[in-house]
Amino acid sequence: MAPPRSAFGAPPQGGTASGPAEPDPRRSLDAVSGVDPSHWRAAWLAAGCFVLLAGAGWLAPKWLTFLVTMAAGNGLVSLGIVGLMRGGVVPFGQGMVFAIGGYAAALLFNKLGFTDALGLALAGGVMATLIAAPFAPLLSRYRGIFFAMLTLALSMVTYGLLMKLQVLGGSDGFNLGRPTLLGQKLPDDRVGYVMYLLTVGLATLMALLARVYFDSTRGLVTLAVRENELRVEYLGGSVRQAMGINFILAAFCGGLGGALVVMSLGHIEPTFSFWTTSGEFVFVAILAGWQSVAAVFIASTVLEVVRSFSSSYFPNTWQLVLGLFLLFVIRFLPKGIGSLWMRGSTR
Repeated sequence: MAPPRSAFGAPPQGGTASGPAEPDPRRSLDAVSGVDPSHWRAAWLAAGCFVLLAGAGWLAPKWLTFLVTMAAGNGLVSLGIVGLMRGGVVPFGQGMVFAIGGYAAALLFNKLGFTDALGLALAGGVMATLIAAPFAPLLSRYRGIFFAMLTLALSMVTYGLLMKLQVLGGSDGFNLGRPTLLGQKLPDDRVGYVMYLLTVGLATLMALLARVYFDSTRGLVTLAVRENELRVEYLGGSVRQAMGINFILAAFCGGLGGALVVMSLGHIEPTFSFWTTSGEFVFVAILAGWQSVAAVFIASTVLEVVRSFSSSYFPNTWQLVLGLFLLFVIRFLPKGIGSLWMRGSTR
C-alpha cells in the first residue's frame, strides 16, 4: 500500500517515498529533555573559560587579578542593563542596586557576624531584588527618557539617604573585614586570588544563565517588545510583565556584583549609588552591545584597563580618553563589541 501523500503529492514531512523516516535519537533526546544543544556547548565553553581564567589568575600579578575581579563584579551590573536594553530601555540608576548589594553584604558582616563570601554575595543580590521589586510595576509602564530618568531618580534618592544616615556610616561609609569561604579562613597571601575565583566563577555562571534566558521564549519576547509592543500585546503577550521581570533580574545581578566588589575592596560608601557610577555601567553596556553576554565582561575589562592606565599616565584627562574611546567604538562598532562575532544572528 502506498504511503499517504499530502495535498501537493509529496510524502508527509519526515518520510520518504518508501516509508516514514527513522527518528534521529539525538533529536529525540533533546526534545524529551528540553535542552537546546547550543546551551550544552555554551556550558562547556563557560567551564573552559573559567578553568583558563583560574590558571591565568594563579600566574598573574596581584594587581592584574584585582583589576579582573573588579571588572567581573562591575560586569554583572552591566549584564542586567544589557537584559533591559534588549527590551529597548536603558536604566541610568543601576547604582542603586549596586549600592544596596554592597551595603547588605557589609552590614551582614559587621552587624550579624556572617562572614561567608558566597552567602554575602547571594544576600546582596536577594536584598537588591527585594528592594527593587516594588518599583517594577511602575517602571514597566515607561520607555525612553522617562524610564532612564525615573531609574536615575531612584539611584540619587538612595545616594541622598546613604549620605545622611549615620547608622550606615554617612558620607564616609565603613569598612568590612576579610570574609571566609565555606567556613574556611582565607590565607593571607591568597585572599585576593580566592576572591578572584569566586567573582569570576559567579560571573561565568550568571553569564551562562543569562544566555539561556535570552534564548528562551520570554527572552525572545523581550526582543519583540523592542520592535513592536502593540504586536506583542495583540498576540497575547504581556509587555509590562516582561519588562518588570527583566528589571527584577537586573536588580539581582546588580546586587550580586555590588556585594562582590565590596568584599574585594573592603570598603563601602554612598558613591556606589552616585549617578557617575551608574553612567559607567551604561558605558560598559553600550560598549558591549546587547547581542553577546561574553562581550559585557570583555567590555568591563577594557574599561578597567583603559581607566587604570589613563589615570596613571593622564591623571587630569583620563575621562577625555574614555570619551574618545567610546566615540571610536560607536563610530566603527555601532552595535558594540559583541557584533564582531554575532553578525550572523543580528540584523
